[in-house]
Amino acid sequence: MTRRANDPVAVLGLGTMGAGLAARLLDQGVPVRVWNRTADRAGALAEAGAFVALHPADAVAGTRAAICAVTDGEALSAVLRGPDGALARGTYPGVLICASTVAPEEVVQIAGDVPSVLDVGMLGNRDHARDGELRLFVGGEEPVFEAGRPLLRMLSKEVVHLGALGSGMRMKLLLNLLMGIEVQALAEAGELAAASGLDRQLVLRTIAGSGFASPVMAFKSRRLASGRFEEPDFRLRLMTKDLMLASKQAAAAGLSLPLATAAAETHVRATEQGLGDQDCAAVARALTPRTGSDT
Repeated sequence: MTRRANDPVAVLGLGTMGAGLAARLLDQGVPVRVWNRTADRAGALAEAGAFVALHPADAVAGTRAAICAVTDGEALSAVLRGPDGALARGTYPGVLICASTVAPEEVVQIAGDVPSVLDVGMLGNRDHARDGELRLFVGGEEPVFEAGRPLLRMLSKEVVHLGALGSGMRMKLLLNLLMGIEVQALAEAGELAAASGLDRQLVLRTIAGSGFASPVMAFKSRRLASGRFEEPDFRLRLMTKDLMLASKQAAAAGLSLPLATAAAETHVRATEQGLGDQDCAAVARALTPRTGSDT
């Protein structure tokens, strides 16, 4: 189903990325209907003109496009199929865009309930989402992609159609796999620097300014140098989830990925230490030797 320019768009989930997407749509003059599990996050969007729904089913009512941007597969299932979920009153007649990072198989399962589904891997941060500067990697049937393309282009500076449904999630997991390994490598270099008697901040600045650093490493080096991991750009528990999903994809394909496995193990350990809601650069704290006995 093709969305008309003045049709409202539903945004389900107002975390870092969902709130940015909703704000971007409002700035572009698009009527927006939002829902979030904790309604207080919708306050600023309501002031900007968004309709705040009590339930996902209310949010999608009357829309021809809905964007799901929740944290994981369990949350996605609840938003779609739970009581008062988006599918509680029957199938969704518009284009359902899954922008949540979940297992590719979970997105494919949605297609059994909704005729038009796209899965979108988003590359960027909250500012990119707010400013329409994301890169979007999309999976789904060609006619559905063409119907959703104008909306996706409004939200991004690049839209790439990768192929069949699930492809967007596969690309997103690959990108987050690289990010997780890179940030952990940077954190390990910083820890080794400190343990060797070098100035950690100087070492991190040197790496960030060198040809060895990717843009994300240069960005995260500032977090690691400051040791401040609150107000996260990307929560460590979400990185842990994505690394585990990537590892499961590798296992299903019969691949052994030692770096991915090691990074996943370190992130799980960091999450178990209570760091899950801090920025993913807080993985450095799982590398610091513990003092005393663990008995």
